Amino acid sequence: MSSVLQRAAGRQQGGGLAVKDEPFISPSRGFLTFEAMVADLVKFVQEDPEASYKLIIGTDSMARDDLTFVTAIIIHRVGRGARYYYRRHTQRKINSLRQKIFYETALSLALAQRLVESLRTMGQPAPGVEIHLDVGPQGETRELIRDVVGMVTGSGFHAEIKPHAYGASKVADRYTK
Repeated sequence: MSSVLQRAAGRQQGGGLAVKDEPFISPSRGFLTFEAMVADLVKFVQEDPEASYKLIIGTDSMARDDLTFVTAIIIHRVGRGARYYYRRHTQRKINSLRQKIFYETALSLALAQRLVESLRTMGQPAPGVEIHLDVGPQGETRELIRDVVGMVTGSGFHAEIKPHAYGASKVADRYTK
């Protein structure tokens, strides 16, 4: 894992991308540590092991005095519901849209890698992992699509962009406000 991704995952302190290990929030379970969130996710999958699953991670942000980043993890039981978790991270304002989108992508990738590692350690297969990016063919972010999709696919994950990136544009976005 690159040092940028490690810092975004919260494994290193200090430096511009350091993220403390903020708790995750589940609308149905409340505040959870990373380990408790992973255990809950695994339990959800074990309730119906024959179903098809997607593991979706997306980050969105909202600027106020500082920037609030929200990263969502969604475990989607295809055709039969989903469960999601999110965490907030606040940091100094980033003035460049490009830098903000790359930071969102790095947060999602770091969490995806940490989650896959954790599942692997538990002997659990990681369902198809998708990184949902807050970029799309309309608007200013269209020029960044190739770069951030390349970051995601180069890390071994599937990338989705708007309008199909609901992990970032709907779930994470809902909690940035």
